[in-house]
Amino acid sequence: MLFRKIEKQIKDFLTSPSNKILLVTGARQIGKTFIIRQIGKSLFENFIELNMAEDAIGPRLFSNVRTVQDFYIQTSIIAGAKMKEKSNTLVFIDEIQEYPELLTLLKFLKQDDKFTYIASGSALGIALKNTTSIPIGTIENLNMFPLDFEEFLIANGFSTIAIDALQSKFQSRETLDENVHNKIMDLFKKYLLVGGLPDAVNSFLANSNIVKLRKIQNDIHRFYSADASKYDEINKLKIRRIYEMIPSTLENKKKRIVAKNIENKTGKRFSDYQDEFEYLINSGIALEVHAISNPAFPLIESSQKNLLKLYLNDVGILTNILYKHNANAILADESSINLGSVYESVVASELKAHGHSLFYYDNRSKGEVDFLIDNYDTLSVLPLEIKSGKNYTVHSSLNNFTKNDDYKIKSAIVFSNERTIKHVGKIVYLPIYFVMFL
Repeated sequence: MLFRKIEKQIKDFLTSPSNKILLVTGARQIGKTFIIRQIGKSLFENFIELNMAEDAIGPRLFSNVRTVQDFYIQTSIIAGAKMKEKSNTLVFIDEIQEYPELLTLLKFLKQDDKFTYIASGSALGIALKNTTSIPIGTIENLNMFPLDFEEFLIANGFSTIAIDALQSKFQSRETLDENVHNKIMDLFKKYLLVGGLPDAVNSFLANSNIVKLRKIQNDIHRFYSADASKYDEINKLKIRRIYEMIPSTLENKKKRIVAKNIENKTGKRFSDYQDEFEYLINSGIALEVHAISNPAFPLIESSQKNLLKLYLNDVGILTNILYKHNANAILADESSINLGSVYESVVASELKAHGHSLFYYDNRSKGEVDFLIDNYDTLSVLPLEIKSGKNYTVHSSLNNFTKNDDYKIKSAIVFSNERTIKHVGKIVYLPIYFVMFL
């Protein structure tokens, strides 16, 4: 079983006297169902799993459930013998977004307080948008993502003691021993191939077969494309088109979605596709990074809604699309291959998994910086530049950015393959794998 940091949060919630129901959200195929099932069975004598996606295409027992009594009746058809006491019965409502009205019902199930509940779903942003009565105060949201790099290291034999030691080095800005650096960089490059989808990680650990790995990623990529578009029958072709544009768009200099390219129609604006972008982002399969031209802390106050970069939620899917079965494009440091978009993608997913809202700097006269995040310790903006090649010290836009007194920048980070940590003015140079501790 893969180690997931979210396990502790779920266990702590289920064993606490909370007056809310935990709702675990995130894209499909990231392990939500598996981990909730494992935890639920270990903590509760009676574990009841209700899969609404299966019900929606099968018996539809819950399609017309509107009251607590109706819910109990339909649940009893499936698992009546397991419906005991709250202390020993956990009801797991999986893929709850299939019946948005059940989100409203959670409030009344909790008020009745007959059993312990947990729910999960994908595209919940969409479902909540279509719910007439959102149960504010009843739901505790917990976002889940594919395995991050720290979890990937643990899956490959790193102990939590070793991770803690690496984090200590990061915090004290100490350069790692060359052998340790080389080992982590080797695993980082493999993470670029494998990504963090549990099926892909398990396949890599079991057989290290690139063909089998890529088949899993192909299947999930096709599933994501079809799944995201099914939620809106009218706009599904545009949703799928935007999703399939992401890898090629990331290879462009600006890397942002251009509205006129979606349907090859001039005069189209970002606002014309607002719903389609929301579908992709709320389904969890795309990560949004908003542009900012005049940054100030907190960044949300400076965000420009009409300029947007999209990244895939998993770097393994991206490298599969770009390089197929040729692992040497990443593992062998091919000089002809620019891994800029791949490195940016893995940083985007790491930052998102750690709870950061994502922004980038885009100023027509002053250039572009890859990422901006809020630094709550210093109450300032922290700019990040991501470098995949040898010229990691060349970053004129970042230099200008840090020197702009209006922005009040206290520090900046350049992530690259370079082992040695060093400070130059406000800029600190860190090896790329240390993004897992940011």
